[in-house]
Amino acid sequence: MAHRPIPAFMLKFETVAVVVRDEKKATKFWKDKVGFRVVTSFPHWVTVAARGSNVRLHLCPDSRPEKGNTGFLFSTKDAKAEEARLRKNGVKISQATKKEEWGTTLRFLDPDGNEFQVIEE
Repeated sequence: MAHRPIPAFMLKFETVAVVVRDEKKATKFWKDKVGFRVVTSFPHWVTVAARGSNVRLHLCPDSRPEKGNTGFLFSTKDAKAEEARLRKNGVKISQATKKEEWGTTLRFLDPDGNEFQVIEE
């Protein structure tokens, strides 16, 4: 079996969601105790990361991921092109490319119904 090239969006893993009771306390813990840096700080979008790492923890206050949502976020340079590529390969798209005020995203499912999100850089 020939190896396929790695899809562009898989080359940059962005965030992993971590459910927390208190966003501010969690941010303080990761910053002061663990030594991570705060990368972004908006209501419901606080991310922290180890220095030098491009993978961030998204601290999600008082929320549980929606059923099937893994909390994994990949990035791509072109969300529409990535959606087309995934569809062509038979991947089920759970949310077509959608532009929000905070970014352009799409969501797809694996064969077990686990949902992954892709955001345009």
